[in-house]
Amino acid sequence: MSTEITYADATEIAEMIRSRRVSSVEVVRAHLDRIAAVDPRINAVVTLADGALDAARRADTEIAAGAEVGPLHGVPFTAKDSFDTAGVATQRGSPIFAGRVPDTDATAVARLKEAGAILLAKTNLPEFSYWIESDNLLTGRTNNPWDLDRSPGGSSGGESAAIAAGMSPLGLGSDLSISLRGPAADTGVVALKATHGRVPMTGVWPRKPRRDWHAGPMARSIRDLDLAYTILAGPDGADGFSDVPRGYDTGLGRAPERPVRVGWLVDSGLGPVDPEVAATVRAAADALRAAGVPVDEVDIPALRRDDPLDLWTRQHVMEMKPAVQAVTAGHEDQMFAYSQTLLASPDTPVADYVAAEQGVERLRDGFADYFQRYDLLLMPVTTFPAHAHGLSKITVDGQTVDAFHVSATTVPFNLTGLPALSMRFGTTGDGMPIGVQLVADRHAESTILRVAALLETRSPVRDPHPTL
Repeated sequence: MSTEITYADATEIAEMIRSRRVSSVEVVRAHLDRIAAVDPRINAVVTLADGALDAARRADTEIAAGAEVGPLHGVPFTAKDSFDTAGVATQRGSPIFAGRVPDTDATAVARLKEAGAILLAKTNLPEFSYWIESDNLLTGRTNNPWDLDRSPGGSSGGESAAIAAGMSPLGLGSDLSISLRGPAADTGVVALKATHGRVPMTGVWPRKPRRDWHAGPMARSIRDLDLAYTILAGPDGADGFSDVPRGYDTGLGRAPERPVRVGWLVDSGLGPVDPEVAATVRAAADALRAAGVPVDEVDIPALRRDDPLDLWTRQHVMEMKPAVQAVTAGHEDQMFAYSQTLLASPDTPVADYVAAEQGVERLRDGFADYFQRYDLLLMPVTTFPAHAHGLSKITVDGQTVDAFHVSATTVPFNLTGLPALSMRFGTTGDGMPIGVQLVADRHAESTILRVAALLETRSPVRDPHPTL
């Protein structure tokens, strides 16, 4: 029964609790037992939340009394350690913030709690959330539950590993360039980076550069992403980028007005893609076509005209470097590798920064044109599957590239703010998950979720959980 609970999705767990087939206490205990059993090898969880069992007892009392309850009543969740959690340490992956305990919850955390969910634990991340691996000087390195010698990605790698290993059914992560979608692909779970601003970033750190940071849900099923997104989306009166009313274009139930038109691509001009990743995208396109969805192979000239990774790098050295300098001043001996590399990088000349801004504008125009003809874009999440720890270079389809090339196919949607979803649809020859990415026009999350739900039913994956 414990294994059944820890690998159930949040929607099923909530229904089991409401129908009293299982108690919230049993659910929370099962996940705490799972953390104790497997996390010493994975190191995904950095802090357990005091009071989770007490909250579960209260949840069970409310069910027994016939109280009206929220959609996630009694269901545990975890949050990346960049989300403020009232009374629970939020240390941001750095000795500089060791022992920091916030007084208030981040908006996203508060909204899950309002829906009845119970905070179970905080999960690991890179220092300040600024890297593609979840490793730092304070809480160490997180391992991929599918292969402990590989990375679960970053920066929400602890969150993805916890969900994949059965330590949590639902979680919160954040995304600057890859950090929700990449870790989900590396560990075989699902994640949604909604349109920029749809999920308020209030209480999530860092915020620079604000126009590119996103917060969002990670889970085991598309229906869980749908449920969590519906709870999380909408303005909170504090994040100025969050200005679309709650309930706008949310939910799988929104009826399509016509058949959804899907374009897919692998050869995008963004550099090499692992052959197994490319084959998985093609297989997903074939699966949609077989389900009666109009699908075309496409090309997006804007991706060839301006290199999104180059645009991102020129912008972010200019904007992130001063922020890192400010927070690490006087603590230089407590910085991890990426912060040191960033501070050693030459400043971006103003002319190059302005040119990068203009490149991003052209990229937005290019996608605006694409979405006049198509409703959805299907493409790789990452350019290669989960890799060994600590790589700085990797060979992809015969070309040696920087490890950050893994985000070449996710960065465009941080720069443009477009919604994008990551879901598993394949497996490498050596048993690692492979994901595909679904992208839609601004505020068209319901389109992504509908197609993802269809694709989920056609998935060829037969080993959804790692053996631990």
